Amino acid sequence: MLGISVYLGDDSFQQLGPYIEQVRKIGFKSIFTSLHIPEDNPLFYKERLQQLGSWAQQFDMELVADIAPASLVHLGFDWDNAEGLLDWGVTGLRIDYGIDDKVIAALSQKMKIALNASTLTKEGLAALMECGLQKESVEMWHNFYPRPETGLDSVEFTKTNRWLRSEGLMVMAFIPGDEILRGPLYKGLPTLEEHRGVTPFEAYMNLKENGAVNKVLVGDITLSEKSLQQFESFGQGVISLRAEKLVKVGELPVQTNRWDAARDCIRSMESRQYGLIGTHLLKPENTIFRSKGSITVDNEQYGRYRGELQITKRNLPADDKVNVIGKVIEEDLPLLAFIKGGVEFQLKWI
Repeated sequence: MLGISVYLGDDSFQQLGPYIEQVRKIGFKSIFTSLHIPEDNPLFYKERLQQLGSWAQQFDMELVADIAPASLVHLGFDWDNAEGLLDWGVTGLRIDYGIDDKVIAALSQKMKIALNASTLTKEGLAALMECGLQKESVEMWHNFYPRPETGLDSVEFTKTNRWLRSEGLMVMAFIPGDEILRGPLYKGLPTLEEHRGVTPFEAYMNLKENGAVNKVLVGDITLSEKSLQQFESFGQGVISLRAEKLVKVGELPVQTNRWDAARDCIRSMESRQYGLIGTHLLKPENTIFRSKGSITVDNEQYGRYRGELQITKRNLPADDKVNVIGKVIEEDLPLLAFIKGGVEFQLKWI
């Protein structure tokens, strides 16, 4: 599952309705918000939470709120009646340290709760189960880390997640955004330090392939249109790669990497049969050094291979039988690793 984060005190809040609708249409189903409400203006946050809950209900999305006990009181609730927030569109509460196990277990019997994935121990889980924890209502959420150099290590992260999932628990992690970043540092809000500065889609694919998570939320405020397009394409089963032309060439259709995936390149299954046969690209042209991410077409000198489109996964020497027609942009090169055998991809010229 994919999701976004919405911050009630942010200046952009009132304009987020259309954005929430947009991400829902491309498959995002979850919203996270933080309810650390200052004492001097609780009504402002109450109204905004109710507005956010209304959007969540309108677009059929879950809404999980990170809430402190004092903030709960400001909203007119306590732990005994917190399920009243369900009427506002809040479907779950993220609970961190300092809350009694019996309270957590009781809440899990009324609504979804999210606990800290990094701090739960086997003993802690056993104690919660003794108190009556409803495991099917519980998710394990990692934090995001605004300060550079403080994000989690991927090895320990994955080890923790595998244990949590072996216990039947869902796991969530954050990835950074790439449009409106959240202050005060504006350095992205990832869970893993290695995701700071990478594209949201790359971070998502990395978590999906290697992180043993069930849910991924964008920690920052918004995603750019280019990232939204990549997520939308992936929702349709296609990895979208942005590329620059090196010769005159038209738009290319969705293609599929061969099931018997090659070590050195991505090989289009369709290209020899449908794509480029009979075009000027079969004449030798731009037969240059093939750096990683080069988009190539075998020319007429390659016999039965002519017309085959490839994307190189490593640097390869020039070959007078191979035309280099374009290059995947640097930002999207890491995505090549996720195009396994049988995976569909599409090159988007920019």
